[in-house]
Amino acid sequence: MTATSSFAGRALGSPLRLQVAGEPIEGMERPESLWQEAVDEFAAVDAALSCFRPDSDLSRLNDTAGSGTWRPASRRLYAFLATAERARRVTNGQFDPRVLPDLARLGHPGLVLPIASASRAGTQPRDEPRWLDREPRTRSVRTRRAVDSGGLGKGLALRWAGRRIAARLLGRGALLEAGGDIVGWGRAPDGQPWQVGIEDPGGATDPLAVISLSNGAVCTSSIARQRWTAPDGRAVHHLLDPRTGEPGGDGLQAVTVAADDAAWAEVWSKALFLEGPQRIGDTARRLGLAAWWIEADGTLRMTPAARLRTTWTG
Repeated sequence: MTATSSFAGRALGSPLRLQVAGEPIEGMERPESLWQEAVDEFAAVDAALSCFRPDSDLSRLNDTAGSGTWRPASRRLYAFLATAERARRVTNGQFDPRVLPDLARLGHPGLVLPIASASRAGTQPRDEPRWLDREPRTRSVRTRRAVDSGGLGKGLALRWAGRRIAARLLGRGALLEAGGDIVGWGRAPDGQPWQVGIEDPGGATDPLAVISLSNGAVCTSSIARQRWTAPDGRAVHHLLDPRTGEPGGDGLQAVTVAADDAAWAEVWSKALFLEGPQRIGDTARRLGLAAWWIEADGTLRMTPAARLRTTWTG
């Protein structure tokens, strides 16, 4: 059993935690430096992509949505928009960032969406495939509808922070967690792969399953926490179906996906959630995804690829 250094804080509205296995030896950066790398990256992503602060790069872009105005984009904002568009195409529209006006309409607490852009964005057809124009040479962009960074923003923060940390691990194992979404490298302090629990969205203390993670990401889309009452009195959640602008995935409580990259694990966890309990299994198996999902009655199901990673189920 080797020593572990642990650090905890908050970032992007979620708990942020880093564990580093092993004590540093000469030539290695201290764990405190690795933690600072994560904190700095998450702060930079917050400044670039937050939908909850009016001074973020994304909020400023959303302020001009639908106006035809070109704006210079920061490196992180440009990468987010490019990834979001690719994800929309790869998932056949199941993932689509253009749900911010709908989240605002449903009364999502704390969102920033100026009235002018909300009005303009509302005039854009929901099924219009072209929503983003990019000029790579000048890194300028314009959008036709306000966009939500959501889980993809956190997935990218984990990707980018993970790269900064991984470059300095020098063989040590580490686990970086942001609100239940995780990236991991190497071995845990006991010399075995890291063991990650799949949380019971019903609130039970014990996990529903435990999965093995050595190098890669595990991300979850869940309605356990982001629920509120809409202005019309309905109980709603944040996982919206882009085709309708309304909460989707009826019959599911949570979907977890393991993948090489945190951003794509986030994308697929939401896309699969919107498949609902009748279609999720076939879709996830066809795509070869390691996916776990929890149905409305608390039943845990998983794909064959997920079963290979599972070390314990309740």
